[in-house]
Amino acid sequence: EVQLVESGGGLVQAGGSLRLSCAASGFKFDDYDIGWFRQAPGKERKGVSCITRSRGSVYYADSVKGRFTISSDNAKNTMYLEMNSLKPEDTAVYFCAARLSQDPLGAHEPDNYDYWGQGTQVTVSS
Repeated sequence: EVQLVESGGGLVQAGGSLRLSCAASGFKFDDYDIGWFRQAPGKERKGVSCITRSRGSVYYADSVKGRFTISSDNAKNTMYLEMNSLKPEDTAVYFCAARLSQDPLGAHEPDNYDYWGQGTQVTVSS
């Protein structure tokens, strides 16, 4: 059974940092594209960052470039999202997701992912 479990969310002041983790099980981690997505209240779920295995490419949404860093520890079947210089507009539920490795096109689109974690709340106060 495929499982993704996020942790590390919380409440932080603007300018602060958080590190999200996503522990994966039930599949061969390095055969799958992995990504972080977020959904703010009343808004659609959107891609934040992802790693595609076929070309080793990394995607960041424009809104987080230079502030967030995605990484993957294949030995631990765990992915991370290091978030620095957090802003109130980063407040959302953050989800990790995975899909069998494929063409990187569309890797940032939530609809292209098959497996999802339960989400972790990140709240940034001003």
